[in-house]
Amino acid sequence: MNPATTPHSNNFKKLQARLRGAVGKAIGDYAMIAEGDRVMACLSGGKDSYTLLDMLLSLQRSAPVRFDLLAVNLDQKQPGFPVDVLPRYLSGLGVPFRIIEQDTYSVVKRVIPTGKTMCGLCSRLRRGALYRFAAENGITKIALGHHRDDIVETLFLNLFFAGKLKAMPPKLLSDDRRHIVIRPLAYVAEHLITRYSAAREFPIIPCTLCGSQTNLQRLIVRNMLGEWERKFPGRIESIFSAVCNVAGSQLADPALFDFAGLDDLRSALPMTEDDEDALAAACQ
Repeated sequence: MNPATTPHSNNFKKLQARLRGAVGKAIGDYAMIAEGDRVMACLSGGKDSYTLLDMLLSLQRSAPVRFDLLAVNLDQKQPGFPVDVLPRYLSGLGVPFRIIEQDTYSVVKRVIPTGKTMCGLCSRLRRGALYRFAAENGITKIALGHHRDDIVETLFLNLFFAGKLKAMPPKLLSDDRRHIVIRPLAYVAEHLITRYSAAREFPIIPCTLCGSQTNLQRLIVRNMLGEWERKFPGRIESIFSAVCNVAGSQLADPALFDFAGLDDLRSALPMTEDDEDALAAACQ
């Protein structure tokens, strides 16, 4: 560990404050947590979800609203999964937690052909298990550890492979309208989480499903964005800002903007001097 980023160093305290501020701002901007909420922090054993839990615990102590927090891990029965790590860690923190057991690993391995991406099915099975638990245990918000870079990667995955201008929203209503999913790390860059995780020495548990695949489309996009960021620092932040500043009238989706209504709008509103000046300038 770098002595400059130990949990007692000034650099670590600044990093922690920076993360806490970004998470607090995202929660405030998107009204993620309300008075009396019962928040389920989904813990995978990776750096992102550990950081998510840390930030929520910190904010819980000083937030202007009271909310309950429950850490939940889905044990997918992956071979060699260290079942003792998370219970020991969470017990040490003193945070309420539950471990859900569901053998999604065998299902994914049986259904997905060798060499094909497993993430889609694995994600759906995992989401279904977490949604069921939330419905049965009075959970009002489901918190996931997706960060800023995940959101930008998803934007390009949809752009390149699905033909959609779509990313991950910081707050989402599930398709069945029964659950609200929140992403409190939406404003946080991954490299900051990596630094924080190393300083906190989280007991990281690697994924033997998606983590072992080298042909993932997401990995291709991640490498592309990483190369852009090395050549043009700040590009990922600029792309994320664009996700947060969408001009529907400047795209081409008639379901997003009423293009047909522009004719009625033009006839209903008189042209101002500014409009006339802009029109004149455009015609020169």
